[in-house]
Amino acid sequence: MGAANAKRMNHMNAAYYTGFGGPEVLRFGEQPVPKVPPGWVLVRVMAAGVNPVDWKLMDGSLDAILDTVFPAVPGWDVAGVIERVGLDTPEFSPGDEVVGYARKEVVRGGTFAEYVALPAESLAPRPREGSWEAAAALPLAGMTALRALERAGAGAGEPRTVLVHAAAGGVGQFAVKAATAFGHRVIGTASPANHGFLAELGAEPVDYHGDWPARVRELAPEGVDAVVDFVGGVVRDSRALLREGGGLVSSVDPVVVKRGGTLSWLRADGALLARVVELVDSGAVALDEPAVYPLAGAAAALEASRAGHARGKLALRVAEGVTPDP
Repeated sequence: MGAANAKRMNHMNAAYYTGFGGPEVLRFGEQPVPKVPPGWVLVRVMAAGVNPVDWKLMDGSLDAILDTVFPAVPGWDVAGVIERVGLDTPEFSPGDEVVGYARKEVVRGGTFAEYVALPAESLAPRPREGSWEAAAALPLAGMTALRALERAGAGAGEPRTVLVHAAAGGVGQFAVKAATAFGHRVIGTASPANHGFLAELGAEPVDYHGDWPARVRELAPEGVDAVVDFVGGVVRDSRALLREGGGLVSSVDPVVVKRGGTLSWLRADGALLARVVELVDSGAVALDEPAVYPLAGAAAALEASRAGHARGKLALRVAEGVTPDP
């Protein structure tokens, strides 16, 4: 084997950054293929989801709570194929198709790369249908939404009235779909441009501009049973809309704890992810196709996410894959 080939086997293409900043600091080039510790797997990345947390990490907004080791590869969402398993990792085998949530204790080896190493407990089998990109856009959004609904008392069970903030975003859409599938009545805040879309999903849309609490109160005079917040800045008014004993959960606003609610910061959880995938595989929640960018266009994808103009999810196509048969 030539020296050039040997080097290439130990290196991969990746998007990475060497210091904090906006999308302009992102570079594209070779990085070492990560090592595979015991209990971990090496995933050949077919696609990677793009989330707001990726650019917030890159610009240093979350440096107070997560250490970053440079050069850092962004990305917490992945869909791909198991390339290799570490010692004592019986859960998976090479060739298994998986999805995963790749948050680690240190920001360094993310999913915007040809390979990523992950603990086995962060993975689940990929959905049976849909593209690699759609699968890659699922973990963070689906897990955040489902965990928030369940912690707010709006999982599967007795029908309730649920208020979903930022209902047209990637996380909000999944929350609307899941809550509707559970039999709940859903009221969703969004811009007027997205009201028709939300109505198609089964939600009752409310304009988030101005006096949105009054509009919610018109739809639900006796209040709501649960609130899930994916935007921030709405906790106080949402608390006033809750019926006695109702659940208030935010995935973005720590002030929710002072208001008697719960801050739901997502953690790697293969069992939760498997439940998200089951909702998709059962037909309860439709798996939508995201806007797709190439890996080399990761900076443009992050800029689109930061601008906030995209409805739904964004994903990077890292490798060409075959969509599975239905």
